[in-house]
Formats: sequence, C-alpha cells, structure tokens
Amino acid sequence: MHKINVVSLGSDKFNTSLHELKGYLNFNLTISNKRLDINLLNKYDVIICHEDYLKEKKNVDDLKQITKIKILATSSRGSNKNFFSSLFSLPIKFEEINNTVENLIAKNSFLKNSSIKIKNYILNKNEKKLLKEESFILLTEKEVQLLELFIQNNQPLNRNKILNEVWKYSEEADTHTVETHIYRLRKKIKSNFNDNNFILNNKNGYSL
Repeated sequence: MHKINVVSLGSDKFNTSLHELKGYLNFNLTISNKRLDINLLNKYDVIICHEDYLKEKKNVDDLKQITKIKILATSSRGSNKNFFSSLFSLPIKFEEINNTVENLIAKNSFLKNSSIKIKNYILNKNEKKLLKEESFILLTEKEVQLLELFIQNNQPLNRNKILNEVWKYSEEADTHTVETHIYRLRKKIKSNFNDNNFILNNKNGYSL
C-alpha cells in the first residue's frame, strides 16, 4: 500500500500546529495556506480543510467538485458540511488524526471495490445506491443485478435474456416481471434525477 498523501488547507496558525505533529503522523503531509487548483488537489488522497478556508465561496465551490476524502477541521460545535467525509473537532490529538485518516482510507478502498461508474452516476453495490453528485436513490437487489447485467453487455438485451440472467427463468416464462422492474427503476430515476434516458430501449431490447 502506498504512503497516504494528505494536504492541509487553512490558516497559518492551524497549519503550523499540524506541521508540529508531522513526525507523529502516519502519512505524507503537505501544507498550504492558499487556494490550490482542483487538478492539484485531486492528486492527494485526503484533504484536511480548516473552517477558515471556507470563508471564500470559490474555495467551497472547488471542494464540492472534488470526490477525494475531505475532512473539516473546526472548533465550532454543530458544524455540518455535508460534502465532507468527516470532522476534526479542534483541538485534536495526533492519534485521532491518524485513526480518522486511516479508517477513511480503508472505507474508501472498500467502497471503490463495490462501486461502478455508470454514465454520470455511481452504482454502489454494497449499499444498494445509485448516486449522482450529492443525491442518491436506494435500489432493490434485483435492480442492482439489472444494472450490473446492462454494464456487462454493450448491446441491447431482450426481455427473455434478462429473465434468464437475473431471474433464472426459462425463455418461455412471462416477461411482464422484467417490464415492471424496469418501469419502476426508470420512474425512480426520473423522479429523483430528472433523467429520461438512463435506460434505453429499442426493437432489440434494453440497454444503458
């Protein structure tokens, strides 16, 4: 496993305090008290962001676009920035910093193995969720299997093929089950993401 690379964004006082702990931290630490380009930020595994950094709207907008692990360091009670993965309640001990960073990396690695990118969405098989930006819908087990089947095939699938693969039915079985599940899934996606073109169909069958 490669050494975890972490960048700290914030005030001089916060970064100085964190830098003093550098010898006790189990990761590579880079300090910055100025705004960094999104492409540069994406090179790090974890971004620790002091609450002072959020005073500039452009900094907040940048962070919202980044999918890396983000930790908010704050001394304010009740802080709740929903685009952060976790919070550091200041003051904080180095043991807690190490534990939080390592646990988030482990969790993120697990989720990556159970996550699949579909168009502009992420399918999280473990949590049975379809996510887009900060929104998501919950999926049934059969809906997850349906999407996995579509991902594995680059061509439209007819209803009998879907029945065989997902429900293990014979070709002679009623295909109404497929139509019903796809209708319900399309309805969920339309209602939550306003997307009419997630699951496509033509004379040859269904596809993404």
